[in-house]
This record gives sequence, structure tokens and C-alpha cells, in this order.
Amino acid sequence: MKDRFSLPEGLHYLNAAYMTPLSKRAEAAGREALERARDPTSIEPADFFAIPDRVRRAFGRIVNGDPERVAIVPAASYGIATAARNTPVEAGQNVVVLHEQFPSHVYAWRRVAGEAGAELRTVAPPAEPDSRGEGWNARLLEAIDRDTAAVAVPHVHWTDGTLFDLEAVGERAREAGAALVIDGTQSVGALPFDVGRIRPDALVCAGYKWLTGPYGIGVAWFGPRYDGGVPLEENWINRRGSEEFAGLVDYEEAYQPGAVRYDAGEKSSFVLGPILAAALEELLEWGIASIRSHCREVLAESLAAAREMGYRVEVPEWRAAHLVGVRIPDRVALDRLREALDERDVVVSLRGDAIRVSPHLYNDTNDAAALEEALRSAAG
Repeated sequence: MKDRFSLPEGLHYLNAAYMTPLSKRAEAAGREALERARDPTSIEPADFFAIPDRVRRAFGRIVNGDPERVAIVPAASYGIATAARNTPVEAGQNVVVLHEQFPSHVYAWRRVAGEAGAELRTVAPPAEPDSRGEGWNARLLEAIDRDTAAVAVPHVHWTDGTLFDLEAVGERAREAGAALVIDGTQSVGALPFDVGRIRPDALVCAGYKWLTGPYGIGVAWFGPRYDGGVPLEENWINRRGSEEFAGLVDYEEAYQPGAVRYDAGEKSSFVLGPILAAALEELLEWGIASIRSHCREVLAESLAAAREMGYRVEVPEWRAAHLVGVRIPDRVALDRLREALDERDVVVSLRGDAIRVSPHLYNDTNDAAALEEALRSAAG
């Protein structure tokens, strides 16, 4: 699959969790969109709606959900803020988040909880490294109680790939009457996600990571809990009848159906929209399950070797296949490890106390072998 991308020869790019490269197909869609923008007369009123609807349909298929429940957002933080604005939180209640969760999925809830006089309840992992994932999941379930207004968590922790059992979390949240708001930015597109099984109230994803799209556009799926909510902004295109440009001066209070009311202004995004649509359609052709299997196979031997060297890696049952944290033993100098990685043109991220390794379809065992060599060199 390397030929589907334009990564430099010899670069071992194991950093999709930072940003995925555009595929050649998505890149071509962007070039075509830019060329079309040379002549504004080529953009017709119907295009303002056709492009976002194409994105909705593709994302709806990826998560097995109704496309009308998909909103077009400029960033994950926008979708999360929309959910937070429309989630009632009262004094004495709590909002459950995770330790070192991505900031955009914390700040909105911190504000909501602070303004309401509620608790922002942060669930930390256990100290024992061998039971971290399993123990963290247990602690998350224990933190949800009758006073929980919202559970705002990811499917996969962004720093180390810890996997959370969202079906169990969702069941506990529903028992408590709490909203379940999922940040799928580091999972959807590489890890199968079914809104019918997990039943989130909101699922938010930036487009430039595992959805393999461009920076500056994303998607959010909103369930029935948020029907009738108030959007972050009041823009013209989200109103009923906005397809009739001549009638826009006849102001309309009613919104478009479904989650379209939550679309950001300029959602039509005549350049970014076609790129994201092409990327999502290509993901469907590749198959999300196939991406997960490929990532697992690419890293299997190297992760086993890393554990033998003394690096700490979560057991497979509690980690994602596409995003894995490799924790550094005390005897390994971080500067030496960085140098070893640079010498071999291996690109990963440092997040917290872990090297975050995140392959995709353009990676193979040669990339994993280069990573293993760097880890072995740094370990001495």
C-alpha cells in the first residue's frame, strides 16, 4: 500500500497519530478542488449542500449511523463544545474524564462543571504497569454514579493507546442517566466503531488523523439526546429552506433536520470538503478492520522484542493495534533514544512517559524493524 501515498523513500513514518499523510487519491481531490476555485461560476448553489452531504454519507457508513446525524465541524473541540453546551449539568453532579485526556476534551467540561458548581472527576490509571489497562477500565466504571451528568472519554487514550471498553462504559452511563460523549479522533478510521452497539450520545472526530483527511475539518455524530439543541453559532445555511438562495432574506427560525443544525459556518468548504470526502470513501474501500489487522501484524514482533529489552508495553487485550505506547525503562536515556531514532529515520511521538508508535497501511515490517533497532541501540 506504500504506492498509494507519497512519503519519502527510506522514511519510517510510524506517526499517524500525529497526522496521517494524504493519500494520492485525496491529494488529487484537493488539486481538482483548487483548480475549480479559479472560476467561481463553476461552484453552483447545489454544491453548498452536496459536498457536506457526501462527507455525511461516508462517515455514516464508517460508524454505521444515520448520515443525518452527522455534523460538519472545523475541529474536534467544536463538536465537543457543542455537546458540552447542550448537556445539563447541575451543582452536586460530576463529569467523568480520564487522566491526561486530550485537552480539547477536558477544557469544555471543566468550564461547564465550574460554572455549574459540579465536580470534574478525573480517573487515573493504577500504578501497577502490568494491570494498567484492565485496572483503568475498572476504575472508570467505578467512577460513574447516580450523580454523573456526563462521561466524556476517548475510545483509545491518545498518549499510549490504552483501549477502553465503551460498550460497558455506555451501559453504565445509561444506568446513571449520564450523557456519553466520545472523542474518536485517535480511533475512528483504524478501529471499528458502531454507534448502534456503543450507543454514544455524541461522537466527535478530527479529520486529519485516522480519517486520513486534511487539517481544519472534522465530523461529529449526535444521537437523540441532542435533538433540538442549540448550536454554537447561528448561520444561514443550517436553516430550513436555505437551499433557495433567493429566499434567504425571509428569515427562518427552524433548522435543517437532524444534526445539520450543529454544522459550522462555511461547512461547504470547497477545498477541504472534497479532500475529506475522498479520504473517507477510500477508507471504506480499504476496510477499517483490515487497517487494524495490518497495524497489528506490522508491530507484533517488534513489540514482543521491546518487552524483552525491558520496555513496557500494554498487553494486547487492553491496547489498540494502531496506536501503542512503548514506555521507556529508567536505564534508557531519552536523548540517546531520540538520537537512535533519528539515525534510522524513524518518526514517532513522545507523549507523557511513552514513545507513541502509530503505523498505518503505508507501513511494513521494515519500518517496525528500524524501530526495533533503535530501541535496542538505546537500551545498550
